[in-house]
Amino acid sequence: MSLPRDRLIVALDVPSVEEASALIERLGNSVGVYKIGLELLFAGGFALARELAEQGRAVFIDAKLLDIEATVERATQAVARSGAAFLTVHAQDAKTLDAAVRGRAGSKLKLLGVTVLTNLARDDLKEQGVDRSPEELAIYRAMLAQEAGFDGVVASGEEAAGLRRALGPRVLIVTPGIRPKGAEKHDQARTITPADAIAAGADYLVVGRPITRAADPRAAAEAIVAEIASALSG
Repeated sequence: MSLPRDRLIVALDVPSVEEASALIERLGNSVGVYKIGLELLFAGGFALARELAEQGRAVFIDAKLLDIEATVERATQAVARSGAAFLTVHAQDAKTLDAAVRGRAGSKLKLLGVTVLTNLARDDLKEQGVDRSPEELAIYRAMLAQEAGFDGVVASGEEAAGLRRALGPRVLIVTPGIRPKGAEKHDQARTITPADAIAAGADYLVVGRPITRAADPRAAAEAIVAEIASALSG
């Protein structure tokens, strides 16, 4: 993360590879990492991930793996072979996490444990049978990921400060739900501004619609990078 832009992960949450490629072309070198999630993965995005990796771009495969150990291990191996830089795995149990660690063996793939999705509040967790606050659950799952040997975790900026205290300085914290001041929350329950996320201890910020749906995506990305730079210098 030598430059502020390297901390910005843009979510390519679009329905086709053609739209993703056009967006990448518009963003150019203003972005450090491109995230390919389930929508795009199921529309040919895995081939795009390989192509971007071959071009030397950092790719974040947001697969949120959660399955039996053999499936998670083999899926992780496939992602590692693609040349992707990051892969997400749900940090719900040690079996899943350990399988992912085995699957990435011998590669440079960084594993990120998904703690609590940013669209969930405490009442949503109760529906799942979990009687903990989002922050309590995020810390518990993050520590499971750390013990398994994961490189980092994915968590709301609201939990970032507590996670940094619990995990120490070496574990990466990736924060989705980033919204510049005045931007709409959309379907996110727990959002935070870029500057506040950096101040709370986040290493990477995931931004989707505030950039991808902007009239000028590159200008929107550059404005967020400038805010990241300001927060880092401050």
